Amino acid sequence: RFQACVYFASVFQAMSCGIHYLASVFMAVTPNFVCGIPGNVSNVLFYNSSESSIEDIWTRWTSTENYIVVQLENGEIWELNQCSRSKRGVSLDLTYEYKGNKSIFSCSDGFLYDDTKWKSTVVTQWDLVCDREWLAKLIQPTFMLGVLIGAVIFGDIADRLGRQRVIWFTSAGQFVFGIAVAFTFDYYSFVIVRFLLAMVSSGYLVVAFVYVTEFVGIKARTWASMHVHAFFAMGIMVVALVGFLVRTWWVYQIFLSIATLPFVLCCWMLPETPFWLLSEERYEDAQKVINIMARWNKVSTPCKVSELCSVQQDDVVSGRTGDNDTSSTKKHNILDLFCNWHIARRTITVWLIWFTGSLGYYVFSLSSVSLGGNEYLNLFLIGAVELPCYIIACIAMDKLGRRNTLIPFLILSALICVLIMFIPQDFNILIILANMAGKFSIGVAFGLIYLYTAELYPTIVRSLAVGSGSMMCRVGSVVAPFCVYLRSVWIFMPLLLVGIMALLSGILTIMLPETLGKPLTNTLVEATEMGRNKKSCSGKTPSAHSGVTLEKIEMFGQESVSTEK
Repeated sequence: RFQACVYFASVFQAMSCGIHYLASVFMAVTPNFVCGIPGNVSNVLFYNSSESSIEDIWTRWTSTENYIVVQLENGEIWELNQCSRSKRGVSLDLTYEYKGNKSIFSCSDGFLYDDTKWKSTVVTQWDLVCDREWLAKLIQPTFMLGVLIGAVIFGDIADRLGRQRVIWFTSAGQFVFGIAVAFTFDYYSFVIVRFLLAMVSSGYLVVAFVYVTEFVGIKARTWASMHVHAFFAMGIMVVALVGFLVRTWWVYQIFLSIATLPFVLCCWMLPETPFWLLSEERYEDAQKVINIMARWNKVSTPCKVSELCSVQQDDVVSGRTGDNDTSSTKKHNILDLFCNWHIARRTITVWLIWFTGSLGYYVFSLSSVSLGGNEYLNLFLIGAVELPCYIIACIAMDKLGRRNTLIPFLILSALICVLIMFIPQDFNILIILANMAGKFSIGVAFGLIYLYTAELYPTIVRSLAVGSGSMMCRVGSVVAPFCVYLRSVWIFMPLLLVGIMALLSGILTIMLPETLGKPLTNTLVEATEMGRNKKSCSGKTPSAHSGVTLEKIEMFGQESVSTEK
């Protein structure tokens, strides 16, 4: 009961991460537009259609190369393009085609936007078009940059100060910065606040994975951590629903941010994880949390930290001094992920998988725009298609193992990339199905790597490992749009790059250890021994009691789950 309450409270907030990550899909959309008119319009001509207002033209607007011919009340005839306007030299008959002299002017009177779908977006509010279009294109990359930085910063802070404090701060930050975005007064303040929002959103998502992983037992760990992704996908579906209902960007942003409010009001009750407290040798605090868990789960004989750690306490008396004492209080950093050859090789492989998963996910997602139809429904389905993906991943991870699931799905992604290259371009439906299959397979690998990373590294650097992996994931998401731009060089270039990366990642994954059914490690020594029984970071053999202690604690967590069942 206790683990279930903590879990669902934590993953509920993961929806807000999915919401803020995808909010710009509709908030920063660029509608059809043309240059503003220097006067009152009396007649509008678009090809062979004559209308009384420009608003009636938008339904027939099909290309950015189109232009609109307008006649003003003073008799002047203007041609309105997207980024320029021209005044006809001789104003006789109102015709669409004109071969005479024209005077070209800039859009000094602003722009006219198609508001049939969106009443207001950040693009229309601050005219982020034409020579300012690059500012609109920077909105999502700067957000992803904030995600990248936040993953590393808050992952490290969570290892130093604890998971609880970071969850408190980042969940409150998502609500505060989410609302603040709606009230920004110009483009630059908008980008800055969104950058801060990205940092706390990323920080929460990274630490939430570690938090729920350390609270649930081995039996429930796979489904618990994987379905954090499911709540993220539900956040994407919320974006589609709110985008369909609310068409003004700042109201849209407020509604999306309100979704985080329930968790902000109750997140202060979440406890620190016993794993982190034990790693910091705060045994009394760990015992208090365990006692609370026992009362909630109605366990009659809760475990005693003093008994589990009796060997460690004897070490303090018998001689844990000098280097050992220094190492116990050492503050860890990202260099610890490269402390020896085995851990370094593991880190490089894990980072490559994170990068490949993100790159492939976004390349396949950007290719799915050819589905056509209702854009809100498309986004909703993009989020919904992830739900069965994670169910399949969970079943395979529990039956086959983490590594044995990751390898075939990475290689399958590479094979699908090759397959798409051989499908004739006229077979649109088959191409779409293949792209969705590719997204499904890379989605399994993308979702699995969160849990696998948390299990591959010890408690003292677990948040840092997941955070640095998330950083590589965000690098992939930033690179993905530029990868898609390579279609102008060769239409299959993006798929070729994703296929090569997926194949390489799948091969390197063979060297990673399997973690299915194994207790979480607490030290770098234990993490090294999990892969190979060779010289570890400290050059000493890990003490047996450490792993036994953690295993007993996890068994206690499983007992609680069994009691609930």
